[in-house]
Amino acid sequence: MTEIDNDFEHCRRVMRQRLREPGPGRIQLLTGPRQVGKTTLLLELAHEFGEAAIYMAGDEPDAALPGFWERCWAEAEARAERGAAVLLLDEVHHLSDWAARLKGRWDRLRRRHLPLHVVASGSSALRVAAGPRESLAGRFERMTLSHWPAAALARTFHLPAREAALGLVQFGSYPGAMEFRSDPARWRSYVREGIIEPVIGRDVLASGAVRRPALLRQVFAIAMASPAQIVSLQKLQGQLQDKGALETVAHYLAMLQEAYLVSPLEKFAMRAHRRRAAPPKLVVLNNALLSAMHPDGSPEPAKEPQRFGAWVENACLAFAVNQGQTVTYWREEPLEIDAVIEGAWGNWAVEIKTGSFDVHGLKGLLEFSRRNPRFTPLVITAPGEGAVPRRHGLRSVGWDEFLISGPTS
Repeated sequence: MTEIDNDFEHCRRVMRQRLREPGPGRIQLLTGPRQVGKTTLLLELAHEFGEAAIYMAGDEPDAALPGFWERCWAEAEARAERGAAVLLLDEVHHLSDWAARLKGRWDRLRRRHLPLHVVASGSSALRVAAGPRESLAGRFERMTLSHWPAAALARTFHLPAREAALGLVQFGSYPGAMEFRSDPARWRSYVREGIIEPVIGRDVLASGAVRRPALLRQVFAIAMASPAQIVSLQKLQGQLQDKGALETVAHYLAMLQEAYLVSPLEKFAMRAHRRRAAPPKLVVLNNALLSAMHPDGSPEPAKEPQRFGAWVENACLAFAVNQGQTVTYWREEPLEIDAVIEGAWGNWAVEIKTGSFDVHGLKGLLEFSRRNPRFTPLVITAPGEGAVPRRHGLRSVGWDEFLISGPTS
């Protein structure tokens, strides 16, 4: 089974290990999408460390009061003078000038040799990542708690593996939304109001880099309607009601990526300028976003096989992206393959087939593999439909198994 290295259990295990090391260690910066469990993890750590832990949230009303930051640190340092302590700063990006202020406090801890560990979390990579790069260089370790994989859903909610994989394709993997899956209206409201609107309306806009909010929302809506599709920026621009320069459209796509919503995949090419010049393949990083935004909700495999197949492909590619793999696509007319994966999983050339197919449907995969022998060809099929690739010496895996275990089992 491919190791899942940024799900909740892995992050909790690594964080516990680091907080048991002698303090003050480097600042632990926990980032990731909204509603994947960052606050839950910090509250668990606060409970585990008991009186040695101090938890504060930057988005609570008290955080806006004068002297809040100073009082928090005074209490944390007082506890550290009595023994090892942990300061947990949740949603730290809501605090003004947090990175520079945190740098000063951490340097003070080092000078005084106080055994105080610091954990800071934030939901917006746009605002959390910039601060450390500018002010905290060499002082922090970053960990990403990503969108949940199907294996984590199966484990946490005691689901059969195939049910967890199918649920991820149709309803995504936000753990907080699981309890509403039997009530479609309530489920959609949760995803839209609890995840999409805070990210688009607060996290992204608060970065100060969006001058045309209506255009940003239109780019997001078009991306939601184009899962796992190659879309040129010119075509994307042509669908917009609020026209914008190509550079602005590309910039907003990059911001949606930083907000953990959409990943615009580059074309596989040996030369960087050829990768950047090609149109992106849009991958939505959690299928819950697709289901919440589509007027018909999630597709049924038997009734809408084409749309269901597109959502399966999107879920498989999103899984790889969320697990930190480098994912691109390859196309040289008339041949193409769905994904080229590089990283800790190894090097894979991937074709995804959710319907019936013959060897002619694998011509792109065979040609790419001939040109690039360091990549192992892999066909992701409907469950139990791997006979065609196996007859021609190709590895195959059902999409449900891939979403649980990755490319190897």
